[in-house]
Amino acid sequence: MSTDEQHTGTQSERTVERVPKQDRSRATRQRLLQAAVACLAEHGWAGSTVSVVAERAGVSRGAAQHHFRTREDLFTAAVEYVAEERSTALRALFPEGATDRRAVVSALVDLYTGPLFRAALHLWVAACDEDQLRPRVTELEAHVGRETHRIAVDLLGADESRPGTRETVQGLLDMARGLGLANLLTDDGGRRERVVGQWAKVLDEALG
Repeated sequence: MSTDEQHTGTQSERTVERVPKQDRSRATRQRLLQAAVACLAEHGWAGSTVSVVAERAGVSRGAAQHHFRTREDLFTAAVEYVAEERSTALRALFPEGATDRRAVVSALVDLYTGPLFRAALHLWVAACDEDQLRPRVTELEAHVGRETHRIAVDLLGADESRPGTRETVQGLLDMARGLGLANLLTDDGGRRERVVGQWAKVLDEALG
């Protein structure tokens, strides 16, 4: 090995050493979570094993199992992690509050038309047949649902003390989920835009 190679190797080792172990562990965990959602969205539950996710994340199976003891641990954590990331991004779209309800409705609908929703759907379907998975997915869905509802209320400026307001907001989210299901088979963007526009009018009348 030449002096230059030795110097390069030493510098590389020093760089690795300067990265705290905790940060490296956090980065590995994040890669696994993101890879798990991508695999679930593309291959479904049956085709998404810990080994497949580890390979996609660029880590060993042992490293994956160090962070997530079971397959159920990995995929429920992955969907929750990305859902929280999406919630943060959604709030960031309206940092000073929303004045255009159509824009809010459109952003909420977008939550149900991407890879996260597809991944979550595969997880829900698997939970119907997997007794070990069902209670965890049920709890996860309740948590994500409450957070999404809270965000929708805030962004829409809805007053839930008024009779019917909570149900109106929930109806919006149920509608958005339905559009997400329809989008799995065909990309009907034109119809979706018309529905979004109509719901924005409904909300303006219902919420004031």
